[in-house]
Amino acid sequence: MFRYYAWLAVRGLKRNPGLTALMVLAIGIGIGASVTTLTVLQVLSGDPLPGKSDTLFYPQIDPQDSLGYQPGEEPPDVISYLDAKNLLDARRADRQAVMTGGGAAVIPVKAGVDPYLLDLRYTSADFFAMFEVPFLHGSGWTAAEDEARARVVVISRRLNDKLFDGGNSVDRTLRLNNQDFRIVGVIDEWRPNPHFYDLNTGNYSDSEEAFIPLETAIQLEMGRNGTMNCFGEERLTPQQQLTSGSCMWLQYWVELDSAEKHKDYLNFLTSYSEEQRRLGRFERPVNVRLRSLMQWLDYQKVVPEDVRLQSWTALGFLVVCIVNTVGLMLAKFLRRSNEVAVRRALGAPRTSIFSQFLLEAGAVGAAGALLGLALSLAGLAAVRMQPVDYAELAHLNGLMFCAAVLMAVVASLVAGLLPAWQACRVPPALQLKSE
Repeated sequence: MFRYYAWLAVRGLKRNPGLTALMVLAIGIGIGASVTTLTVLQVLSGDPLPGKSDTLFYPQIDPQDSLGYQPGEEPPDVISYLDAKNLLDARRADRQAVMTGGGAAVIPVKAGVDPYLLDLRYTSADFFAMFEVPFLHGSGWTAAEDEARARVVVISRRLNDKLFDGGNSVDRTLRLNNQDFRIVGVIDEWRPNPHFYDLNTGNYSDSEEAFIPLETAIQLEMGRNGTMNCFGEERLTPQQQLTSGSCMWLQYWVELDSAEKHKDYLNFLTSYSEEQRRLGRFERPVNVRLRSLMQWLDYQKVVPEDVRLQSWTALGFLVVCIVNTVGLMLAKFLRRSNEVAVRRALGAPRTSIFSQFLLEAGAVGAAGALLGLALSLAGLAAVRMQPVDYAELAHLNGLMFCAAVLMAVVASLVAGLLPAWQACRVPPALQLKSE
């Protein structure tokens, strides 16, 4: 029976090719616009570390003086070196890492490769384990090497391929700003999106090409990037600003694997702030936060508002397309009232007529899905040409491919419900009498 209904549906589609083409076009355009914007939204709002993000938290404290204080305002997004050092030394989290971005000139030992500027990450030893950074060769450095300000470096696979032809470069030397660093590890492909651990360098920027201990970078006065907010009247040199307690410039992350530990660490931040107030360092009332990774991304509004607006607009456009398809299907099906009347007079039940027309609507949806996928691929290609940091991430994945097909079929079936129901309710006697 299904094959018979399918045959009738194909005949029905061929009978009015103009109306059929308009319905397929309406569904295809709506699906194409929706899938394009939803794919971009999915890429931008995804979890950068699935399975791990709910154990990672971003502590915030407020060490500033009372000048300009506004009750209820959020604490700063970065912390000072002194506070970061105190929190690290307390070791109240399962893992903890302090970091910032930087840059240096790399002096290649490989012939034919000119010196160039390299994006760096200055951090502490727990960074690699805490963020589940995959290693191709070697590993990260140790906490002891942090304290010793060791000249060690972890490099990316991309840099390893460029400078060492992809071989195992562990224990070889990388020269940065005329300083020699011993390579202790080579990271495999790793690019979490968004670039959650330091949004100052770009929400969707690529991962850094090399990582060195923060203490080493400070000692060597290596170039840094990102924000630095200083307060107070004390005059400080640039190097003093890096290690003072009145200049905030570092990101700080902790790993806590249970709700109880989260509560304990939040209490620890409160106690630490109260202690610093008693010592006269903190002047403002205690103001702490401990947001999870996803809460932090939401707080920072990482997903651009225009992308969300575009997604809602595209979905609204899809609804308009479905409404138009309802009208087209209603006109198409009611034109076949004579056929329906004859079949009903010969004993065909309403359910058979309804099933036939609904199958025809599903066929329109399948054709619309193919057109919509083609349009979404073209739309995503256009997005990749835009001058935005997330452009190269806009690719159609398996999930959105399935969603596109499902949306198209469901949209066409929804659009076909009313027309199919109206068509199967045509009174055969009145229709045949009118003829």
